[in-house]
Formats: sequence, C-alpha cells, structure tokens
Amino acid sequence: MKKNSYEFTSIFQYAEDGINITFPDIPSAISYAQSTEEAIKNAEEVLGLILYDMESDKKEIPKATPFENIKTKEDEKAIIIRVWMPLVRNELDEQAVKKTLTIPQWLNKLAEAENVNFSKLLQSALKDYLKVKRRI
Repeated sequence: MKKNSYEFTSIFQYAEDGINITFPDIPSAISYAQSTEEAIKNAEEVLGLILYDMESDKKEIPKATPFENIKTKEDEKAIIIRVWMPLVRNELDEQAVKKTLTIPQWLNKLAEAENVNFSKLLQSALKDYLKVKRRI
C-alpha cells in the first residue's frame, strides 16, 4: 500500500566544493548542492523520485533507521527529509511524454490547415478509445 508521506534521514557531507547528499537507507538516492538550502530542496527531490520509482516498480521501501542511530563524521550533518508523495505522484504522472507518430501527408496538411492541436486530439482520442473519463 502506498503511503502519503515518507521520512528518511539524509547525510549532508560538507566539502570545499559543495555538499554531497546521501541517504543511508536508500543508497540510490544521491544528490549534490552548493548551499544547505539547495541541499534540502535537492534531497527532497531525489528522495521523492527514488521512492516514486520504487512504488511504481512495486519494490519494498525500507523502514527508516531511527534518527538517533544515524552516525555522522565531523564534516557531516544528519537531516531528516520528508516527502509528501501525493504531490510527487501527481507531478510525475502528469509529466508530458513525447511520442513520435506517423500519419499520411494529406491528412497532416488537412489537420494543419484546420489548426488541429495534435497533442490534445490524441489525448482525447486515447481517452475515448480506452474509455477513460479521468486519470487513473
């Protein structure tokens, strides 16, 4: 079952050239930033993307290690990152996907002469064909 929110501890490793961002419980969630504010934003984004992919692939999302059990080095800071998944899911599900298609030239000319919005028409036709009234 999909959860509405997740909370994981991130590790911000401070170096002269920026901040490396990792998540001990989600090894594939890695990012980088120049400032702490940017690091928090990037950490939220990468965590949301990775969790969305894990949900989509029906992979088990690990249980977060308790904050007090996270160990850091001198140049590191542990920061709790929370993501609200309904927002992440909506943004990614509504993301436009480019499709290449082929139609006869004569049909293309007629449609262009009528100022047909190909994307809108294809979306409408697919919804009708699939009997979809709203996003699933």
